[in-house]
Amino acid sequence: MTGRTIPDLASEWAAAGNGLLDRRLFLTGAGVAAGLGALAWQRPVWAETGEPAGPPTAGLPPAGPPPAGPPATPPWMLGPGKPFSNYGMPSPFEKKVIRYITANQAVPGNGISWTPLHDLEGTVTPNGLHFERHHNGVPEIDPAAHRLLIHGMVQRPLLFTVENLLRYPMESRLVFIECGGNSNAGWNPEPIQARVGHFHGLVSCSEWTGIPLPVLLHEAGISKDAHWLLAEGADGAAVSVSIPVAKAMEDGILALYQNGEKLRPENGYPMRLVLPGFEGITHIKWLRRLKAVATPTMTRDETAKYTEIQPGGKARQFTFIMDPKSLITAPSPGMKLSGAGLYQITGLAWSGHGKVAKVEVSADGGKSWADSALQEPVLKHCFTRFRIPWRWQGHEAVLQSRVTDEAGNVQPKRADLIKLRGANGYFHYTAIVSWSVSSEGSIAHVYE
Repeated sequence: MTGRTIPDLASEWAAAGNGLLDRRLFLTGAGVAAGLGALAWQRPVWAETGEPAGPPTAGLPPAGPPPAGPPATPPWMLGPGKPFSNYGMPSPFEKKVIRYITANQAVPGNGISWTPLHDLEGTVTPNGLHFERHHNGVPEIDPAAHRLLIHGMVQRPLLFTVENLLRYPMESRLVFIECGGNSNAGWNPEPIQARVGHFHGLVSCSEWTGIPLPVLLHEAGISKDAHWLLAEGADGAAVSVSIPVAKAMEDGILALYQNGEKLRPENGYPMRLVLPGFEGITHIKWLRRLKAVATPTMTRDETAKYTEIQPGGKARQFTFIMDPKSLITAPSPGMKLSGAGLYQITGLAWSGHGKVAKVEVSADGGKSWADSALQEPVLKHCFTRFRIPWRWQGHEAVLQSRVTDEAGNVQPKRADLIKLRGANGYFHYTAIVSWSVSSEGSIAHVYE
């Protein structure tokens, strides 16, 4: 490394314009340690907007030789800690990491809770932060009194208790669930300025454990002429939608557990549907019945809602599969870069069509792209975390991510999506998201 400067090494590792570096810096191998050691992470990654960023060396060890002895003993080492508890809770220092609630003031019990994607890492969403969409509040269901009915075009109508279902063999699967209305502020003529989770946070990813739907449908003797299921929930709104039997038979799950524990009331206790890759409205919570029918039932929840008139006058309906989508969670609006140096760009990608194949990142508004490193394991119908190193030189930049899934579907530009679907959309907004970075390090949502 003798005689080679940091700019020389940054140039050697360059992968795209405006400072994006090769993703191999985040992959295993001998060259990574050398590359990171030479480039040096020069600054803290960011500071929250509105709070002092600190001097350029904030968060770094002091200059000069290390201290001769150990650091001073902190106060929490000078006595016993608090007693342990029956159920673990987050640290009080993390009390700001909560869901953001948007309630319908005119209709009590109707509203949404957004997952704070900008405050999370990895790919699994904690149960207490999973997004919620409620139509008429959260029912308080006694599991001993709850029943699931499978009826209609079946040979043997079946009525299950929760206790019955707990005797069946189960399987677990990591699956994202996304509301069809997630990110719909992207259709606005002007870009909304909000934290990532307050804009795109109607999507979460969990390990769901339950009984494969084919087991129950085969036991009921579903007719070969039954092509649809009416799925109905036990909430005050009795939310109900039509589900293709083919999807239920492919990979549908009657989920009883989320991330290892029984479902929480907000997420469907004591049971819910999980249909990997399908829009959130189809993952019926508090499931009380499945009726096998020949044709869609055309319920209110799939006619008055979750349909859209297109520019040519036709309506999009039964748009079940969630198209590929990605977004940069950090750095992002509400954060501020604290000075020129090496940063990690990270975010999430997912697709209802299968696995994420690649995620490209741009720091110059889409003029050039570099492949990011994908965090393993990369699973079907699951969040994929991507990362790429970026050497910010203190100049203006526009950060973007673009996902391609294993079926070859590519996340579109916003202009292309609007040309296809019109400017008055509401559901299934999947366009490339753009964050502008000013020379002072502040970040804003822009349209490119």
